[in-house]
Amino acid sequence: MKLFISSDIEGTCGITAWEETYQEKSVYWSAYFQEQMTKEVAAACEGALNAGFTEVLVKDAHDTARNIIPGLLPKGTKLIRGWSSDGWSMMAGLQNGADAVAFTGYHAAAGCQGSPLAHSFATTVDSLTINGEAASEFTVNSYAAGLLGIPVVFISGDAAVCRQAKAMIPAITAVPVLEGKDNSTTSDHPELAISAIRQSMEQALAGDWRSCQVSMPESFEMIVRYASHAKAAFAAVYPGAERPDSRTVKFTAQDFWDVLRFMHFCI
Repeated sequence: MKLFISSDIEGTCGITAWEETYQEKSVYWSAYFQEQMTKEVAAACEGALNAGFTEVLVKDAHDTARNIIPGLLPKGTKLIRGWSSDGWSMMAGLQNGADAVAFTGYHAAAGCQGSPLAHSFATTVDSLTINGEAASEFTVNSYAAGLLGIPVVFISGDAAVCRQAKAMIPAITAVPVLEGKDNSTTSDHPELAISAIRQSMEQALAGDWRSCQVSMPESFEMIVRYASHAKAAFAAVYPGAERPDSRTVKFTAQDFWDVLRFMHFCI
């Protein structure tokens, strides 16, 4: 059995500021949160291996995609670093097959009050919706898994994205490791977060995780509101895109792969 994990950082226990997420910044806490991100994904891997999964493939899915410290992951884990530019983005590698999907370190969508770092893929995006609902990176990446018929069984991150995950996939196991309010976060002790991720992942994969299939709509209408009208003008050139106003682009498709391809070029 093979588990695919997409790992982000803005939903890591305790994280609060953008400076804590960037490798190139000379900030005291950035190295700390790199290690905490790694420990949380390592705990998810350990839980999966304890549950009897024989292979775990981790996609480092934040910024440079070179954040996770490889030596802290358990044996039996494979790690994808960097960006493959194949259109699968944060889910790159999943197209080669897996039995289940999980997310660690995920965060609230652009415009949501659930995290000081709330965004959807890029800070150049003011808002992103799919079929009228605010779309987080969890939303988009879950639909990517659904496109392949692979269940999404687990998520850890901020409480807002965990609530969204439960609304979208009721059977998913969700572990909130921080609660955001305005420009602040409240978190439990980081070691408790790591322990909860490990135990919850093991319990999730020992249970009826196949019930976590993603319900796929018959069609997808994605509306992107950009911070810049120039960015919207660029995106509106994409085949099939419409521009309702100076900063908004709409794209509609029946196949979610077409949506992923639009995003690859326009976000």
